[in-house]
Amino acid sequence: MITSYFPKFVVGFAFFVLSVSALDTFIAAVYEHAVILPNRTETPVSKDEALVLMNKNIDVLEKAVKLAATQGAHIIVTPEDGIYGWVFTRETIYPYLEDIPDPEVNWIPCRDPQRFGHAPVQERLSCLAKDNSIYVVANIGDKKPCNASDPQCPRDGRYQYNTDVVFDSEGRLVARYHKYNLFAPEVQFDFPKASELVTFDTPFGKLGVFTCFDIFSHDPAVVVVDELQVDSVLLPTAWYNTLPLLSAVPFHSAWAKALRVNLLAANTHNTTMHMTGSGIYAPEAVKVYHYDMETESGQLMLSELKSRPRREPTYPEAVDWRAYASSIEPFLSEQSEFQGMIYFDKFTFTELKKNRGNYTVCQKDLCCHLTYQMSEKRSDEAFVLGAFDGLHVVEGQYYLQICTLLKCQTTDLGTCGEPVGSAFTTFEEFSLSGTFGTSYVFPQLVLSGSQLAPERHYEVSRDGRLRNRSGAPLPVLVTALYGRVFEKDPPRLGQGPGKLQCSPSEHFQD
Repeated sequence: MITSYFPKFVVGFAFFVLSVSALDTFIAAVYEHAVILPNRTETPVSKDEALVLMNKNIDVLEKAVKLAATQGAHIIVTPEDGIYGWVFTRETIYPYLEDIPDPEVNWIPCRDPQRFGHAPVQERLSCLAKDNSIYVVANIGDKKPCNASDPQCPRDGRYQYNTDVVFDSEGRLVARYHKYNLFAPEVQFDFPKASELVTFDTPFGKLGVFTCFDIFSHDPAVVVVDELQVDSVLLPTAWYNTLPLLSAVPFHSAWAKALRVNLLAANTHNTTMHMTGSGIYAPEAVKVYHYDMETESGQLMLSELKSRPRREPTYPEAVDWRAYASSIEPFLSEQSEFQGMIYFDKFTFTELKKNRGNYTVCQKDLCCHLTYQMSEKRSDEAFVLGAFDGLHVVEGQYYLQICTLLKCQTTDLGTCGEPVGSAFTTFEEFSLSGTFGTSYVFPQLVLSGSQLAPERHYEVSRDGRLRNRSGAPLPVLVTALYGRVFEKDPPRLGQGPGKLQCSPSEHFQD
């Protein structure tokens, strides 16, 4: 079953855009797909059996593509692992792989399907794009033969890559990206020898593409945006939500805001694996998003985006993330500090004991400042201010600086940092800032029910404060300034980059 969400004001606009101009604005679509998974097997299935499974998933994606096209979409992004699922070995994934050529060959598989060997999946995706006059972004597996002359060639004589492909509205292959930041269980795939910076031009701007937790690293994500100056990023993902700070929608929307770029993020949908959360995000606002842990249905989302946001008068100005926090003295108050864990990182916490106050908590070089006022201090809920400045070392190694205001799971302070889904305490005022040593800080504000706060209720000031606007009190679940200090990441050793969390993991519960 496919359901769709399309803001009413966009529907009428879509036909206006198509009839007049597709240069200044475009209609973006993302589809959160409930993937039909293969049966677990220790031995490879036949290529025909693999194709049957992949065609079942493409049948569902086809309905989403057609529906998006009829509603005026120019491009649709589908999820990572969306065509064959996950949990493979090198051997069992092989029947699902195709040889994907370099886009420079100027190939339309729908018209010439046998040019690069048997490629039924690429052919079908190409025809979907061509027949519906829409750009189609999908995630499949690429295979490349190698031999002993290559010292890195695997023993089975081939490279296998987690791969994004993009077909334009004529069905032409215009982009191929090999995922650089593989998740630890992705033993079926090889690391590319170097990070690939994949961009392509369209009538609606310059686009870049990468996969899942690539978004968490400098290469390729920051390079594609800051150095190659793309207008929009396409992100197929299989994101396992890790509350409270690494849930898909809050992090992706915060990333788009911090990098000041359009982001089209399509997640897989599997509630038993805690995977949901897709959206379309502009630099200045969340356009549409979907978070659903209750049903098993796929979801199509569409929204209007500016093709070249940097040229718009509404384009946000850069934020100096340490300006305010470094200009004030730490707040002196009666507070006691304690240690707590979030995703295996040891935070320094202090409890908010009154209905209003000013607090500072520091760890190493990072001091986090909070000013707040609650509507009331409830006896059945506990909130803390937390700081972390250090190297994360579980399922990847990367340096973080984080300031967060969050609700504890219970009034037992030992539960601070554990997942929690609802809150009743409302904040009439809050202002969170930190002495960050990085310009890459991602501001999150999540309300009760794991819903994003509307932009009209909060702002990020140019001097680095995340604060609420005047208006209705907000039932805050977690607010955070999530900083990445890329220059402090350890060197990448061995084959490929450090392994990062993206796709199912046994360690976390939503």
